[in-house]
Amino acid sequence: MVLRWFRRRGGVFARPVRPAPQPTGRTSVQAARRAYPGDFAGIPQISYSPHPDGLPDPGEVVWAWVPFEEDHSRGKDRPALIIGRDGAFLLGLMLTSKDHDRDAEQEARHHRSWLDVGIGGWDAQRRPSEVRLDRILRLSPGEVRREGAALSRAMFDQVAAGVRSARR
Repeated sequence: MVLRWFRRRGGVFARPVRPAPQPTGRTSVQAARRAYPGDFAGIPQISYSPHPDGLPDPGEVVWAWVPFEEDHSRGKDRPALIIGRDGAFLLGLMLTSKDHDRDAEQEARHHRSWLDVGIGGWDAQRRPSEVRLDRILRLSPGEVRREGAALSRAMFDQVAAGVRSARR
């Protein structure tokens, strides 16, 4: 078993690291493109339960391939906040370091809603991030490549309220 060490308030901890998937002739990005199940529609059951075990849990920011909204066959690797589950899939919200306050009118015209979540361990450059509240991604747990950090409970609760508001 391979362990990754990390520091948290109260000490140093280890978490198991999953072995890398074996190559199958397709890269993981190609597999993710092929297998993307589509965005989640409906009212999600949002929960907060981060566990420092190396597996993606609600409340954690992870990295995954996220398809573009207008063309699910294209996308990019980016951080996503896990907010819950839909059967075998994780439900996630994409994060960005782009400041959408500058183009708030344009975003509103396209019915896109963003919330500042601040700086976290998911961004090595320590840039402030925003989370998109109106688009919920369905992610396969096997396609999530790494954890970035857990969002604080207070910030997660603000995100959850924003998602509920955007879904009305």
